[in-house]
Amino acid sequence: MSQTADSQPSRPAERASTDKPEPLVIGGQTIEAGSRATVDIPVADLYTHAKLTMPVNVVRGRRPGPVLFVSAAVHGDELNGVEIIRRVLKLRGLKQLRGTLIAVPIVNVHGFLRHSRYLPDRRDLNRSFPGSANGSVASRLAKVFVDEIVMKSDYGIDLHTGAIHRSNLPQIRADLSQATVKRLADAFGCPLLIDASLREGSLREYADRKGVPLLLYEAGEALRFDEFSIRAGVRGISNVMRELEMLPRRRRSKVPPKPVVALDSNWERAPESGILRSLVELGEYVSKDQVLAYVADPFGETEIEVRSEHAGIVIGRSYLPLAHAGDALYHVARVKGAQKLASRVEAYQSAHEPDEGKNSTGESGEPPVV
Repeated sequence: MSQTADSQPSRPAERASTDKPEPLVIGGQTIEAGSRATVDIPVADLYTHAKLTMPVNVVRGRRPGPVLFVSAAVHGDELNGVEIIRRVLKLRGLKQLRGTLIAVPIVNVHGFLRHSRYLPDRRDLNRSFPGSANGSVASRLAKVFVDEIVMKSDYGIDLHTGAIHRSNLPQIRADLSQATVKRLADAFGCPLLIDASLREGSLREYADRKGVPLLLYEAGEALRFDEFSIRAGVRGISNVMRELEMLPRRRRSKVPPKPVVALDSNWERAPESGILRSLVELGEYVSKDQVLAYVADPFGETEIEVRSEHAGIVIGRSYLPLAHAGDALYHVARVKGAQKLASRVEAYQSAHEPDEGKNSTGESGEPPVV
């Protein structure tokens, strides 16, 4: 049975004090309350003997509060989170921060340099936790991240995207059976939550085991920046920090509707190999047996429909117009009130898309990427 953060002994020293937080040590560097520092944590060197480090930015408020880590690029080709963290670090509200924000924009530095999901040994870092100081490259990196980041935090948010040529609708994946996790998932603000089981060796599974509530944010596509997904991520992290009272709460005239939890989901796959013509976009409602796409040969002599097995919301899709038989094309989540949720997703997208007015720079004040 997993434990919640509330039942764990205090890891960060600042929890023991109601006056001034005590120093925090990361990578051998001491960061005092009310200061900000960049720490370069050594990881496995390159073949050339060049040193390689995992960059960490630590922002500490003058007043005590929780320690939250936000990480990205655990899979080295998933880039949206890198930009999300950069923008979070520019938020004006951090001047009033309570507690500590530990930002790790590039966890898998080896994969990041190679534009690869994996480590040089072809291992998946997100199946290598808690790792070992004497193990593989992936295992050693996992161990460093656990010791220097996870075990010094009270909460975590891990940022991911879909795979290459495959994009995800912004969504939170978490163990929603835990009250603290569910509260933070609701606060993040995505219209859709996925009650995802814990996978052995994943960062989420290990954090759960150690009583560190962790949200996994999925949005966008590998090796691409997506402005909508980035803005939604920045806003979501800000919302969680406000829920944890790390940032001042906003005055809201209207309480947003609670997110909907998916009952289940499945991938609709290509029945044959061929050229794919997609008809449905992310976030759309689809009915049972609705045609989602056609797979045809290059001459148009044969054409096969791809239909949805059940009604739901499209939460993931392939953008590659080429398909082999069995390729995953559309990820459809089954939810209660799918049509109503689809309209909420549309409103959510509109709220985070840049426009020509005052919201063109978003919450962080950053111009949109194009």
